[in-house]
Amino acid sequence: MRLISALLSAILVVLAAHDAHALPAHNTPFISIPISRLIPRGNAPALPPTIVHQQHVNRAIRRHELMTGSIVPTSDDALLANLQRRAAALPPHIQKRYYVPGLDVLSRLANAGKQQNNGAANFKASATKDGVTPAKKPSFAHTIGLDIQAKDIGYLGTVQIGTPPRDFLLLMDSGSADLWVGAEGCDSDDEYDDIGGCGPHNFLGGNSSKTFKDTKQAWKIEYGTGAVSGTLVTDTVTIAGLTISEYEFGTASKESREFTPDYIPFDGIVGLAKSLISRQGTTTIIEALQKKGLLKHAISSYHIPRLADGDNDGELTLGALNPDKYDRSTLVSVPNVNDLGFWEAKIDKVTVGGKDMGWTNRSAIMDTGTTLIIAPQEDVDAIHRLIPGAYQNPDMGWTVPCVPPANAKPPFALQFGGRSFPVDVRDLAFLPVDEADPKGNCTSGITAGNIGTSTQWLVTFEIYTFADTTSAQQVGDVFLKNVYMSTDVGTDKISFAKLKTKK
Repeated sequence: MRLISALLSAILVVLAAHDAHALPAHNTPFISIPISRLIPRGNAPALPPTIVHQQHVNRAIRRHELMTGSIVPTSDDALLANLQRRAAALPPHIQKRYYVPGLDVLSRLANAGKQQNNGAANFKASATKDGVTPAKKPSFAHTIGLDIQAKDIGYLGTVQIGTPPRDFLLLMDSGSADLWVGAEGCDSDDEYDDIGGCGPHNFLGGNSSKTFKDTKQAWKIEYGTGAVSGTLVTDTVTIAGLTISEYEFGTASKESREFTPDYIPFDGIVGLAKSLISRQGTTTIIEALQKKGLLKHAISSYHIPRLADGDNDGELTLGALNPDKYDRSTLVSVPNVNDLGFWEAKIDKVTVGGKDMGWTNRSAIMDTGTTLIIAPQEDVDAIHRLIPGAYQNPDMGWTVPCVPPANAKPPFALQFGGRSFPVDVRDLAFLPVDEADPKGNCTSGITAGNIGTSTQWLVTFEIYTFADTTSAQQVGDVFLKNVYMSTDVGTDKISFAKLKTKK
């Protein structure tokens, strides 16, 4: 009981620090909840994998609510209860492994969740540098490689900014529409942080760039986890070999603790949704390149890599699709059914083990910034009952085998534009329930969350509901790793294709 109490008390600190960002009214800035930092910012804490899994669920719920403008967001108490339930359900031998008497356990858990790469990183498939697996150098025009953060937690690309140009490693996010990097003199928004600064990242300002200009216009943004604020600036930006001068974007003079730790590898974010949802009121980099005549089409095409493949050939192509990455005979294009500025496609069919689930009112928002598929409990239960080896723990949710049987067929598929796209069985296993038993049971990449109506999903491409007859889901990287996806601002369409088989 003492072990449970220690974990639960620590979870209170975790939630306040990271997962319980209060949602603002539609036109109000974000709210940050400060909490004193108990350990050096550079120490990535260890957490039980099931707690990390729940952090991802809580984050996706928050992200979904932000993207849909939810008027009645999930309460902080509800998110806390999710974490408490997971902590209380931990088997005694796992509780003991993470228990250290006194302050130590609180210290390790207090910093948890700043970015949910800590637990996942402990289960990565191969050694990486600073938690990042570099991509191969692309050969196709106007293409950048996508480095893998931890175990498929995020996808990073290198962009040059300023004069002289300097490399900035930026998170590529199809679910937002703003580009920002840290500003010179950037500081944490944690009033109790006695360290200061925004970590060992690259920063931009007049001292480092001759072409830098600060407009002094303030801006703020809140993500599913984390928030930043600063001013709009103009400078020279080069992405995928394309250079645009006097491009307007944001620098962050204040960053929440989700972005400042030493173990967070990226220097900022590139948003690739539509300019319509820009919190800065600026034009997205892809639309700006098209308007300047540097690209004929405002197209962003993604090959999302998988760490377990052991061969990172992930990439982002601007202005076109790379035919070397997808099977042309499987290419389909569907209308974007979202009028808010995100990328959303109607799901024709959901199949599990070849069985049509009969769900015809689902849609999916494509979001590279989400790691799990989240759906109503009824849907999640129906899916897992058809997955061999799946098991439901009332307090911990569904688990699936960490190691699928030999020659296991893809158990889950989504159909768009009349074409079925199966999900690799490996992508259903998120993290092992017990890190000491990596071949045992894993938390499932498809999990339940209260995200709206009884038919709303969040599917690692985000899926949402925007009409009474439509079920919205959030679909993230669990699905995206299995397809080639392209978005086109001009035609307002989304294209999918099966990946080309590697030789």
